[in-house]
Amino acid sequence: SKLISYLGHASAVPITPPEGQPFQVHTHSVVVRNGGKHPANNVRLGHHYLPASFSVYPSVDYRVIDLPGGGKEILFPSLVPGEQVTVAYLYYPPLLFTGINSYTKSDDGFATIVNLLPTPQWSPWLSRLAWLLIVVGAITVLAGLGQVVVFVWRVL
Repeated sequence: SKLISYLGHASAVPITPPEGQPFQVHTHSVVVRNGGKHPANNVRLGHHYLPASFSVYPSVDYRVIDLPGGGKEILFPSLVPGEQVTVAYLYYPPLLFTGINSYTKSDDGFATIVNLLPTPQWSPWLSRLAWLLIVVGAITVLAGLGQVVVFVWRVL
């Protein structure tokens, strides 16, 4: 298995009730994906603090385990190859997303934590054109190096 985990989003939403004081609600999500070719068994998502309001999407089998030293784990018995789950959290200040999650691991070891940067995706034809130009450029460079080697060989 090849376990990958990343922060899906983090946000703070101001709420103004009609008859009350304004307040903020914080939310974030963590995505866990098995990008490998084998099942990831006993996938554990550790928490310093697990808010009471959280959801798992899509609906898969999981259980919450209390840890002896404090904190909790969400345990997914298995993630098949290519399977991905998203855990969304809802909580209130002063708690921040950095105080919630602690680790992601399975029987095969710790997950790779990926820092995502949103980037525009190229259209398929533009990707193919870029690869074609890269290949043509590499062939040209190799041919030029071959000519240099032949020239040096003849001079010596």
